[in-house]
Amino acid sequence: MSSSITARKEPDVVSESESFAGHPAGLRTLFFTELWERFSYYGMRAILMLYMVAPAAEGGLGFDIKQAGFIYGMYTMLVYMGAIPGGFVADRLLGARLSVLVGGVIIACGHFALAFPQLPSFYFGLVLIIVGTGLLKPNISAMVGSLYGPGDQRRDSGFSIFYMGINIGGFIAPLVCGYLAQSGEFKKMLMSAGLRPEGSWHWGFAAAGVGMVLGLIQYLVYRRHLCEVGLRPQKTTGLTAESKTPLTRQEWLRVAAIMVFFAFTIIFWAVYEQAGTSLNLFVDRLTRNELFGWQYPSSWFQSLNAIYVILLAPVFSVLWIKLGGRQPSSPAKFTIGLLFVGLGIAVMVPASLLAAHGKVSAIWLVLVYFLQVIGEMCLSPVGLSTVTKLAPGKLVGLMMGVWFLAASLGNMLAGCLGGFFDDKDPHLLVMLFGSMAAVAIVAAGLLALLTPSVRKLMGTVH
Repeated sequence: MSSSITARKEPDVVSESESFAGHPAGLRTLFFTELWERFSYYGMRAILMLYMVAPAAEGGLGFDIKQAGFIYGMYTMLVYMGAIPGGFVADRLLGARLSVLVGGVIIACGHFALAFPQLPSFYFGLVLIIVGTGLLKPNISAMVGSLYGPGDQRRDSGFSIFYMGINIGGFIAPLVCGYLAQSGEFKKMLMSAGLRPEGSWHWGFAAAGVGMVLGLIQYLVYRRHLCEVGLRPQKTTGLTAESKTPLTRQEWLRVAAIMVFFAFTIIFWAVYEQAGTSLNLFVDRLTRNELFGWQYPSSWFQSLNAIYVILLAPVFSVLWIKLGGRQPSSPAKFTIGLLFVGLGIAVMVPASLLAAHGKVSAIWLVLVYFLQVIGEMCLSPVGLSTVTKLAPGKLVGLMMGVWFLAASLGNMLAGCLGGFFDDKDPHLLVMLFGSMAAVAIVAAGLLALLTPSVRKLMGTVH
């Protein structure tokens, strides 16, 4: 008989001798690991587009906006697309726990590669981050799901807390990395130390790498709280009942429901991820970035989304628990998410018209991000939780990979759409932002109509 590998069955409920805000103690370990990994990702992302379009004389790469948008889109697409092979590797070979560790090490190496000014080092760093994130991202989310037994109503709440950790990292990162990359104060410090001020971008990238290292240290120190979750799959001789049993009809229907969510999630992220492309450029070139006469780095606006999530995540976490069985179904939450992301980007239509007469107030962006984060809280953490509930037990890693594939395609679209940004043509910006708003709002209406059918596909999963 040939040798095969089967995934280890996770326990229905892990040990809760210690707890974290009423949840399994392992949530603390994964919370802080993901916090620092997202610090590294969002710190780099906050300055990536700006670095690529900055003139060479200012230490940038001097790319035009379309080229930079394409590279940004390809990079962010592949970061999430890597979740599919990453989930497969965890399910069949390394296990989720080891995959997260190996992925984190590779991510850190990628950020440190970006700390060097040479163009080959830039592309090599992006490739390393893609590979590392593919291993880490789907598997740490799958491990969060494995902390809860079937029917545990804390699951959505746990993912909301986990999502708050992501955004604490996302809040701090642009402030730190953006300050190092863009601020005049830090450039003066470099000059006083005899270093090139235009090299400040690379200090921002290096800070992202330091963040990932801190996350890895924390992960290793507190891994004991994970108990049996995410251990390496066991090799067995012959085929086990689990590996040779085909999916049931109900399991296939649930996979079909995941595919419906997949399609609408692409639209959501294509609009939401304008934060790193067109909105980032709008802030940099068409917004008054000053407070009481003090000029702050434009990349700091990348912290706004995270601030809102930190404020709203506890609210939504408590809300879902209070509502219990009366809370909206997953398709209904997705519908609300699409509606609000559409309303958010629609705010950019009047802002673009005003930009024809000079730089606009930062209040416009503050409102855009607030509306979009309401949508995000209804879709993203709920989507993570829903996939872990719908996915067949032996395909959880792979289905998490499919979920992140939707994000990857959305990010690619976001990069391509962001490439049409032109700060000298306000009417083009009105068309760009208006079209995205219309598509998202229409998609919300369509999903609302499809909700009864999707709920049937989901079966007993709410």
